[in-house]
Amino acid sequence: MSPLTLLFLIAALGLVAWVIARTRARRFRRVTRQRFNSLPQHHGWYVALCTVVPALTFLLIWYFVSPALVTDAVLATPRAAMLPPPGFDRAAILSEAREIAAGRAFGAFTPLGQALAPAYAAAQARFDTIGTVVALLLAFAGGAWSFLRVRPGFSARSRTEGLIMWLLLAASLVAIATTVGIVLSLVVESARFFRIVPVADFLFGTHWSPSVIDPRDPGAALGAVPLFWGTFFIGAVFAMAVAVPLGLMSAIYLTQYATPRARRWMKPLLEVLAGVPTVVYGYFAALTVAPAVRQVGSALGIAAASSESALAAGLVMGIMIIPFVSSMADDSLAAVPSAMRDGSLAMGATSAETIKRVLVPAALPGVIGGVLLAISRAVGETMIVVMAASGIATLTLNPFASTTTVTKQIVDLLTGEAEFASAKTLAAFALGLTLFAITLLLNVVALMVVRRYREAYD
Repeated sequence: MSPLTLLFLIAALGLVAWVIARTRARRFRRVTRQRFNSLPQHHGWYVALCTVVPALTFLLIWYFVSPALVTDAVLATPRAAMLPPPGFDRAAILSEAREIAAGRAFGAFTPLGQALAPAYAAAQARFDTIGTVVALLLAFAGGAWSFLRVRPGFSARSRTEGLIMWLLLAASLVAIATTVGIVLSLVVESARFFRIVPVADFLFGTHWSPSVIDPRDPGAALGAVPLFWGTFFIGAVFAMAVAVPLGLMSAIYLTQYATPRARRWMKPLLEVLAGVPTVVYGYFAALTVAPAVRQVGSALGIAAASSESALAAGLVMGIMIIPFVSSMADDSLAAVPSAMRDGSLAMGATSAETIKRVLVPAALPGVIGGVLLAISRAVGETMIVVMAASGIATLTLNPFASTTTVTKQIVDLLTGEAEFASAKTLAAFALGLTLFAITLLLNVVALMVVRRYREAYD
């Protein structure tokens, strides 16, 4: 039975359980005058949840456990004795056999992989059958147990609400568990990297050349300062030079000058920029903005003007994050009490003076929070710098020169053919951990600023 069919069957059992339990509860209400503390639908939902939740929980656990059981069953067969010792070769042969058994491949590079495919298919079928039977038994057992509890005095409402509360709690913990998993993976692999390369060499070194690493001194070629500088140069200088003025001015126009009809049309159009896929911005930067920037540099007499310059990537990245700055500035300006604006105008100040001397200073904490959030978004951007920035790590103040970023180098390091345990590959995790810490710090600071602003004007 396919997984999708099994899920539909469990859902159908839950629906049947809901109908039967609801009918039973209604019948009790007709034949007895005893006071009920739950409605018939509460009993139906209680029985349905007891039918579906245990089966789905088991299937979720079985999804992660069964592959290891299948592999152990295959390794116990006589043919598996011909496998090489644990390592890359054994994993490759087992992967080939698994793909053939699943019907996703039609041949193997090794005869042993082809020979183990039937054993994989038989083991997979056996454990799929076990999982299906156990899931259906759990569904029937949970449904029967809960159905027998349907009676006039049973508090199905509180039990159902308790089950739903636990389901909501589990759903909310998924995000926390995902974040913890990401951090742990970064920390573990970064620790392996820092056993090879000293932390000081990585954080303060000024030479980045992962393609040529001396085994005797790997830290000499893995100094990340040029990457940090390129990330700051593109994401925090050029991108903010575009996004902050345009975003702030658009917010001022929409809140202070635009008519309701114009605001109703312009604000959604402006926020459409936030929904454009970043790969589209990357194409725009690589095919349109970068050649134009190179031509401008050549016209200015800059011989080293590159089509993979920091200016090209920064300009397009700034356009991408305009909605982040504009939206936060818009909310901050709109939250300023109207009495402050009216008082300024009543004292004889013009609209421009009121905006400059009253509204913007009052909304400045919220605007700063939006700018910090936008910086964290720009620092972590990948596709634009992959398609428009260079892979050459340089320390330069020339906006027309080639430069690279942390995210660009992470992509380059993880798409190569180097061994996973090498310093070159593990450097990507160290860069990812550093970038995670920087963006987390920026987000925390931004949220602290925004929270303080809200407390001042609520």
